Amino acid sequence: MTYRTQMAYRTVPSASMYRTKEGLGIWEHRGKVAAVGIGHSPTLRRWDARPETSIGAWSILALRRAMDDAGVTPGQVDGLVLAPDTTTGSHWPPDQPIPQDFIDAFEQTDDRFDGLSKLSAEWILKNMPELTNVRFVMVAPVCMSMTLAAAIQAVGDGHATVCLALRGWHNLGGRYFQGGANAEPTVSGPGKWGLSLAGPSSYATAMQFQRYLHKYNKTHDMMAPFIINSRRNGLLFPEGYWAQHHPEPLTTADYLKSRWIAKPANLLDNDMPIHAAAAYVITTSERAKDMKQTPVYVLGHAGAGTVNGDSHSAVAGRSVVRTLEEAEEHAASTGRKIFEAAGIKPGDLDFENMYDGFSPLHVFHIEGIGFAGIKRGEALDLFQTDISIAGPNPVSPSGGNIGGGRTRYWGHTDSIQQIQGRAGARQIRVRAEIGVSGGNMPQWSNFIVWSSTPG
Repeated sequence: MTYRTQMAYRTVPSASMYRTKEGLGIWEHRGKVAAVGIGHSPTLRRWDARPETSIGAWSILALRRAMDDAGVTPGQVDGLVLAPDTTTGSHWPPDQPIPQDFIDAFEQTDDRFDGLSKLSAEWILKNMPELTNVRFVMVAPVCMSMTLAAAIQAVGDGHATVCLALRGWHNLGGRYFQGGANAEPTVSGPGKWGLSLAGPSSYATAMQFQRYLHKYNKTHDMMAPFIINSRRNGLLFPEGYWAQHHPEPLTTADYLKSRWIAKPANLLDNDMPIHAAAAYVITTSERAKDMKQTPVYVLGHAGAGTVNGDSHSAVAGRSVVRTLEEAEEHAASTGRKIFEAAGIKPGDLDFENMYDGFSPLHVFHIEGIGFAGIKRGEALDLFQTDISIAGPNPVSPSGGNIGGGRTRYWGHTDSIQQIQGRAGARQIRVRAEIGVSGGNMPQWSNFIVWSSTPG
């Protein structure tokens, strides 16, 4: 009997799993689901072409480390949720042969790119025969925030009791974003307005941020403390790219002299694509009591508004690119959904690990949730105060993607570890009982509220 006939297999989560609407009330599984294990692979700037460092191999490593961290055996795992698309922007050339040593090293599926530039549950289960009891599989694009939210909801809904959530990122050789549609002589349809070396998100965010600086009478230089803080925190994250490969701190001068990518965002306002994988063990609060690590409970999760390409947001955009005001209202709406789901208020948050792949997005996110009591237009003022892990309002203690490399999972790991008291040198000095992590853009992806208690 094949793995597909053994389990309840779902292609993608439904929109309802992501709680993308306001007015849904407190999450029905509040405090009944917990994170108990974390596993990270090492990091590389780009894949070094060895089978043992392929995204498939590192995903297996991350999964095994997560199970070991939680103290669960592979036979106890009954669920697997993963993101199938692993690219950071690089694509395997369709006419380039698959390395024979990679083919020989792993059990292959019908898709020759499996384990190399994408991942399927079939590939994982073929190459992890110890996962004998997996009965629930879900493919949850696109980022770790959505994968984690789907795994959390699946456990809450009773589809699995010990569930692995996996996200891998491959980064191949060559110039960034030069594969896929960008490799074609011409691009048709709406994509011709959105595909570029910088990517559509960077220049859209830059236009919003330009308007932000003008509207609130701020300057780009006021972002420097945030960038410096992020790299400093990232260097305290042993699994991060900068900590592993370039452990030098940034200076304000480094930031201010960095070249523009999409003005007013420079090179250091953008995260760097890397090659890495991470996994988490999600379980019921009841099962979590018997595991190795202190449980970190999920009070709630919420989606910003777009699922599988379909918009579920109450904020209608007037054009292809959102205006600043639309981005701000997206962030505010997401904040309301986050607090509604978790049954808490902004003042209950001890720390935040919101998305920062383009640094101005962190500004929108923390203003949207009112972190440290700030309102619209006040994030840059907050950055001029003590936002370090030693300060009263620790901003992005994980270092985020700016401080660790593009993965979108550093914030989740740090939030769990902060609450468990095992963030090491990154441990914040204020209490760490409730934190929020997640996201991508204000109108897309998911956010999770973590707590030291079930409620």
